[in-house]
Amino acid sequence: MHVLVLGAAGMVGRKLVAALLANGEIGGTRIDRLTLTDIVMPDAPATALPIETIAADFSQPGVAATLIKSRPDLIFHLAAIVSGEAEADFDKGYRINLDGTRFLFEAVRQEGLKSPYFPRIVFTSSIAVFGEPLPDRIEDTHFLTPLTSYGTQKAIGELLLADYSRRGFFDGIGIRLPTIAVRPGKPNKAASGFFSGIIREPLAGMEAVLPVAESVRHWFASPRAAVKFLLRAAALDTTQLGWRRTLTMPGLSITVGEQIAALRRVAGDKAVKLIRHEPDATIAKIVAGWPRGFDPKRAIALGFEAETSFDDIIKVHIEDELGGKLP
Repeated sequence: MHVLVLGAAGMVGRKLVAALLANGEIGGTRIDRLTLTDIVMPDAPATALPIETIAADFSQPGVAATLIKSRPDLIFHLAAIVSGEAEADFDKGYRINLDGTRFLFEAVRQEGLKSPYFPRIVFTSSIAVFGEPLPDRIEDTHFLTPLTSYGTQKAIGELLLADYSRRGFFDGIGIRLPTIAVRPGKPNKAASGFFSGIIREPLAGMEAVLPVAESVRHWFASPRAAVKFLLRAAALDTTQLGWRRTLTMPGLSITVGEQIAALRRVAGDKAVKLIRHEPDATIAKIVAGWPRGFDPKRAIALGFEAETSFDDIIKVHIEDELGGKLP
């Protein structure tokens, strides 16, 4: 199996590649080739498996077609700019998150017109596709009313995925990721970045800024869970989806205050004292339009799983990023 990963240099992309190499197969089919691409050159892990790394902007005309020429059997589409950046730069958000996705899907269709070609595409969507009205727990049949450009771009991507799959151009499955925390590394431009920052920085002995009230409630899963979602989606029998091709992933609904309480249980008062409250009206407005909780029955019935406590999410970060112990 030839696997193509778009967005391979990102945090989830890097962890996904590591998991693919560790597993060596998807759904019982051996992986014999990897192609990794991103706007910056992805790292090439040391392995005997043939790996090609490509630095490219797939939102530029013709680039997606070049990536598809080798006819990968499985495509992970993780490439996107994040919520805060998409809101701040309207043109860039639509070029990358929408035009890039359309170019990719169309490149697959055009390749299939030459001779039969029917790959699996796993598309990462977002809970940002939902907006008002926002019940406490959103069910699988809730309609999409995004309140950000990022959410709108992802919602359109979901519709394209369903239509191209319905027309038989590829076998698509979309997964709406919760906010992934605790994200390792440096903060990015995502409006949701503080959800990780108020845990990651104090665990490293650094000060963190909290721009919203502790009463804010949100939906979370760990990076480890996100990779498992992707692998499960890649191997799933998609006939079980019907024409509703995108699933809301399971997660954990808690408040910022409950996050902080979990940090106190795991790392003590010393870590919590490093969180500084500094209200930011722009971030608060964006977050206020996001969902607070879900009832993802379809995904759970299909075998998708996530953590059930934020203590566990913090412990995953400590295990995977801090060598299993606090500094």
